Amino acid sequence: MSKAKVRSKSSARSRGASKLRPIGVVRNEVKTPVVHGWGRVESDLIFEKRYSEALDGIEEYSHVLVLFWMDRAEAPRSLKEHVQRRKELPIVGIFARRGPSRPNPIAVSAVAILERDKNVVKVKGLDAIDGTPILDIKPYTPAFDKVDDARTPDWCRLIYEEEDYFK
Repeated sequence: MSKAKVRSKSSARSRGASKLRPIGVVRNEVKTPVVHGWGRVESDLIFEKRYSEALDGIEEYSHVLVLFWMDRAEAPRSLKEHVQRRKELPIVGIFARRGPSRPNPIAVSAVAILERDKNVVKVKGLDAIDGTPILDIKPYTPAFDKVDDARTPDWCRLIYEEEDYFK
């Protein structure tokens, strides 16, 4: 078996360390992280005015995926811990859960679009606190984003479906 070297091609977009720049900010009534009730939260995604034109056509979709930076999340204490730091839930690796404590605190949520006005998109169900930086949005497109017969662990169904996370 031969060893392959992986080389990256230099370009204006791939030189050196990666840099992410927020394109907007989340505005809502949630000032500190909560565990339940995100489905009722309405948020304004306020984009820099220079991106207003980039939003043209987004209102034709019912949902968007919001990628955001959990800028106030704590660094992970370890690579494995109890889900939601609840002792009755299993210990899993940080990449096997959706918690905020991770090496790069990037989050993604699918949310309903309520309306758009210029550089502001009002959404419902975004689990981000007020002032959270927005990295990107993408229209929810079932051909890309829908997974038939997805499998999840029992604890995942418990905390996100049976308990009140999004209700």
